[in-house]
Amino acid sequence: MSGSEIPATYDGLPVVTAARARALDLAAQRRGIPASELMERAGEAVAREMEAMLEAPSGAIAVCCGRGSNGGDGLAAARELARRGFGVTVFLCPPKAGQGYSELLEDKLERARRAGALILSPGREERPPALARAQAAIDALLGTGFRGRPEGDVERMIRQLNDSGKPVLAVDLPSGLDPDTGARAGSCVAAAATVTLGLVKRGLLACQARPFVGRLTLADIGYPRDLLRAA
Repeated sequence: MSGSEIPATYDGLPVVTAARARALDLAAQRRGIPASELMERAGEAVAREMEAMLEAPSGAIAVCCGRGSNGGDGLAAARELARRGFGVTVFLCPPKAGQGYSELLEDKLERARRAGALILSPGREERPPALARAQAAIDALLGTGFRGRPEGDVERMIRQLNDSGKPVLAVDLPSGLDPDTGARAGSCVAAAATVTLGLVKRGLLACQARPFVGRLTLADIGYPRDLLRAA
């Protein structure tokens, strides 16, 4: 399936580019739905999907989070899973030199920590022990705003996820996958399943993306229906 053959709709809703997905976020915020609330709903949707992936009702889960909004979704999911009795370890990429995390990410980080999630920075190990012990993992490293080739801590975590042998649930799209074309410039998470938020991104439906996307689920995170249809 070439880029021109990617379906225009999925489950009766538009299939969108990354730019249109970001415009939807802004439109929802103008309607009075804060970004923090959308992130909470995303985290709840991811937690539900992770529970559905697991045979046991509890166990250890590793959550790999980047520095941006995708990482915030992962932290919200980590908190929700910890509240449900899972043993959750979060690998959170440190902020870039001279920068801190956003206020929104700091809030989600503190909430996850208070719920009992263990917060670690990505280590240099080939297979981090907490990832080796986990039943499954969540990929919340890179979102629709990323372009190019993953590097540094993010690239290392992608390789560790792929080498772990654990089933991986990707948040919105597998890290390293281009949201518009489904192409990859470097390392890319090979997910067992992907839960995409609000609307399906075009790249997820490209033929070349199929080995990385796995089972695709579209999660409703509370965008107004008219905004979804107009996206």
